[in-house]
Amino acid sequence: MTLSNSIAAMKEEFAAYRRELHQNPQTSYEEVFASDFVAKKLTEWGIPHKRGIAVTGIVATIEGNKSDSGKAIGLRADMDALNMTEESGQPWASKTPGKMHGCGHDGHTAMLLGAAKYLSENRNFNGKVHLIFQPAEEGGAGAIRMIKEGLFKEFPVDAVFGMHNWPGLTIGKVGLRNGPIMASTNTFDIVITGKGGHAAFPHLSVDPIPATVQIVSALQTIVSRQINPLDNAVLSVTNFNAGSGASNVIPDTAKLIGTFRTFTPQTRAFVEKRIGEITKGIAASFGCTATIAISDGYDPTINTPDETVFCTQVLKSLMGENNVDNNVEPCMGAEDFGAMLQAVPGCYIWMGQGVEGKPDSPHNKFLHNTGYDFNDDLIPIGIEYWVKLTEAALPLSK
Repeated sequence: MTLSNSIAAMKEEFAAYRRELHQNPQTSYEEVFASDFVAKKLTEWGIPHKRGIAVTGIVATIEGNKSDSGKAIGLRADMDALNMTEESGQPWASKTPGKMHGCGHDGHTAMLLGAAKYLSENRNFNGKVHLIFQPAEEGGAGAIRMIKEGLFKEFPVDAVFGMHNWPGLTIGKVGLRNGPIMASTNTFDIVITGKGGHAAFPHLSVDPIPATVQIVSALQTIVSRQINPLDNAVLSVTNFNAGSGASNVIPDTAKLIGTFRTFTPQTRAFVEKRIGEITKGIAASFGCTATIAISDGYDPTINTPDETVFCTQVLKSLMGENNVDNNVEPCMGAEDFGAMLQAVPGCYIWMGQGVEGKPDSPHNKFLHNTGYDFNDDLIPIGIEYWVKLTEAALPLSK
């Protein structure tokens, strides 16, 4: 891996910024500290920016030494934290009870800030780069809200790019793939209604529990028996609630809560359809009724072909060919960057941050783990990637 000396020298400054962000975590649409911090630095460096998109979001714009190409790209970093109590033991651990940067968004913000400073000082590109500091990735759909509030209308781009630190990969390695890399996510709430009564007289009741048990089993066949094995989907029932705690009372209702995740819109629609058909059919066969509420979560994160090839080339030039896996196994986790890729072409990558030989390192704890911490050694690598990507996407000359 080859880093420019000037970017390597930025590590300590931006690691300090990262740790300050880490100590002051805030969750969806409350990221006032991070938003103020980013705006302050952008102002110090003379970088024009707009605040207040999706409450705390910021978009900064940097023009190259030339801009007659008419092209623009977007670089995105998320800023929000999680509702978790930190147990990393780091000196810069969260100072806010019950909240922590357990997914490394503090590091993402610091890397994009570093890219902003470097690009504004050098401008070795032809066109515009829009740096998107996004709120509310963790369940708040901040990307979707920014788009609805005019992100790509006010700041049009030819392509948009995102990255995420990845403890499952060793630092110095990177993963990406053409097509789906992260799944969609939906939640479902099901209520099965029967007729309660005394457990000694079940024939006078309509017991919703047996019906609901059958529904739980049948829902598992959607993935195992109704979806092409070469496709991917997950359906998990995560809550089953019925009864008052009394041993002799049949309840009126039973409730299920769960999630399903897929990689394509077609599979997503199929799973939703089958949940409804199976649930209502089984409920009716037991003399019960069913109400089903399915909430849309995030779109699948689907990288586009040309942008994936482009990012692979940039990464290989930076990291070395053997350190870039351009057919990485996708993940059933979800990421609202998928909404941006529904709007414009682009590519989302995973940058390794794990440390070999140190299994107990906080950098090896997986995302959303209370012992996790972002690896500051990744900061100059991330900055360099954003810079090289910008200069390659918007070359000064051909």
